[in-house]
Amino acid sequence: MKVIIVGGVAGGATTAARLRRLNEKAEIILIERGNFISFANCGLPYYIGDVIKSKNDLLLQTPESFNRRFNIDVRIKQEVIKIDRKEKNVEIKNIETNEVYKESYDKLVLSPGAKPINPFESLNTKKIRTLRNVEDSIEIKDYIEKNNVKDVAIIGGGYIGVEVAENLSNYKDIKVTIIEKASHLIAPLDEDFAKLIHNVLKKKGINIILNNGVKEVTNKNDKINITLENDNIDTDFIVLCIGVKPEDNLAIQAGLNVYSRGAIEVNQQMMTSDENIYALGDAVKIKNCVTDDLAYIPLAGPANKQARVVANNICKIKTSYDGSIGSSILKIFDYNLGMTGINEATCKKYNLQYKTIILSPFSHATYYPGASMLIIKAIYESNTGKILGAQVFGKDSVDKITDILATAIKMKMTAYDLEKLDLCYAPPFSSAKSPVNLLGNSIVNEIEGLVNTVTWEEVENLKDKENVLILDVRTDEEYESGAYKECIHIPLDDLRSRLNELDKSKTYLVYCKTGLRSYIACRILSQNEFKVENITGGYHYYYMLNS
Repeated sequence: MKVIIVGGVAGGATTAARLRRLNEKAEIILIERGNFISFANCGLPYYIGDVIKSKNDLLLQTPESFNRRFNIDVRIKQEVIKIDRKEKNVEIKNIETNEVYKESYDKLVLSPGAKPINPFESLNTKKIRTLRNVEDSIEIKDYIEKNNVKDVAIIGGGYIGVEVAENLSNYKDIKVTIIEKASHLIAPLDEDFAKLIHNVLKKKGINIILNNGVKEVTNKNDKINITLENDNIDTDFIVLCIGVKPEDNLAIQAGLNVYSRGAIEVNQQMMTSDENIYALGDAVKIKNCVTDDLAYIPLAGPANKQARVVANNICKIKTSYDGSIGSSILKIFDYNLGMTGINEATCKKYNLQYKTIILSPFSHATYYPGASMLIIKAIYESNTGKILGAQVFGKDSVDKITDILATAIKMKMTAYDLEKLDLCYAPPFSSAKSPVNLLGNSIVNEIEGLVNTVTWEEVENLKDKENVLILDVRTDEEYESGAYKECIHIPLDDLRSRLNELDKSKTYLVYCKTGLRSYIACRILSQNEFKVENITGGYHYYYMLNS
């Protein structure tokens, strides 16, 4: 069997390695047009910021090491330019010599990845760069260090844009601006949670321009001029992070089925419309496991899993890839942000019946030093409690909590299941009631009618301020350190003895620091015939949104 793989990195290199483990006799050829077949593309921003000191640390395998370990014919600086499906061969161009030659195949694997979108290529300037591979990161870093760059504009506020912004801020004398056409950074986030990210970035000196798309970019002497919809700015250097487009040109040339907006069509075995050609990674669309609809999810995790499926099926081990839920995590200075499943916008798009809840628990037992507060937002099916999505923000345990909730979503678990999860506990790591258990408790309490919740956004937009009052049940010390602008303060431990101070004709919206003590207050009040709702997320969430 002869297998040709087009493209390396997460998809192609992993497919090649798995193929060799399954079939020692197969002839495997990996064609890569760049200089590197297997590199840590998620580490590229950290090389620019000098967190990763050596470019060699980004290289997971060299052609030589890959060949020695897996006996795979690796050809770098070569590009597949044509597929002949009838003859089952490909034309390959040697980029250095321009020689074109043919190779036959029994099976062909397309892992070409995705190309960063660059609407300004015609300017042909080194002052505008995209970030896709090791070469890009080297050139960006070299240009900044050698050309006295003082001002950098990042166009696009997605994962890469935010990571590049943080890493460029390591250069103390560089002013960094993120320009985003949408109303908030990190598109998969809900807008309320995105404010947490905005605040962290602004405190670290990152300038953020929102709701303001780029209309034109022009050379202006030593500067680059950016004409926005509502502004005009000059900068020394631009990093474009406005998204990627699937590399589907080869598939189109070969007559394979391709979606109208790009990406190669594959089935659950990652097979294209040709039974001898497979495709994977950033070049394909896959199923979103929550919506059961097709989605474009260009992440390394799904690509690695798809690679195993491709190799298995080529070796006649029937395996299916059943989709992704888009789990991801992002470091933002001292904080971490985890996301999994779908957001509110997607729920609305698919007319799902959902509710949200926000909890602000501690990362581990508070009596053990170093505990910090998390903010967890869960999106769940309102009638069943099935978890649809989650966003997690904090300094510690974000990866752990996000991974647990990702598992819950993938396994279609409900809040009732979260309550019962038997999770690790020791004071340095968690609490006897894990934040995930508490999240399940909170959702179940609402489903069972023990409490109703409101958001801080609803509180801020209150119209009936005479009949709806805000009640703070934190301690005196907490209250004196800062409180919501218009509230009544009665500490929880005094509430039962001071019920006579409250008016049963009013509705009380209650908050504490985390949302847990305020739930106790709500239970006291509701059982004493008061109309009451719990403000989800507590004062910590309100403070983080507004600080």
